[in-house]
Amino acid sequence: MNKFLIFTLSVFVFTSLSVEAAVYKGQDEYVKKCVKCHKAGQAFVATKKKREWNALMKDKGLKLAEVHLESEEKSAKESHEYFESNAFDKNSKHLKDFLLEYASDSGNVPACN
Repeated sequence: MNKFLIFTLSVFVFTSLSVEAAVYKGQDEYVKKCVKCHKAGQAFVATKKKREWNALMKDKGLKLAEVHLESEEKSAKESHEYFESNAFDKNSKHLKDFLLEYASDSGNVPACN
């Protein structure tokens, strides 16, 4: 009985850790996909408050994708391919976590990577 309990707890801990969003994964995604257009780099994240980022990232970033599509800038429209990709779908929770962690009202400043 004791071995079964330890095994069950181990499985629970490992599966719950893999489901959680990770700020560092979101930062990596931001650096790879967003910095090339948002010239301010990670400082761009601090241009919005948590509430604003939350609204943009609702429904796996649907509103964020819409903002890029409606933009007059060519680079914003070109990013739509990324928003329709499996990579964005997979990493949107991490990106959201990163955006909220370093929003202007969070008091946090991202490290330069």
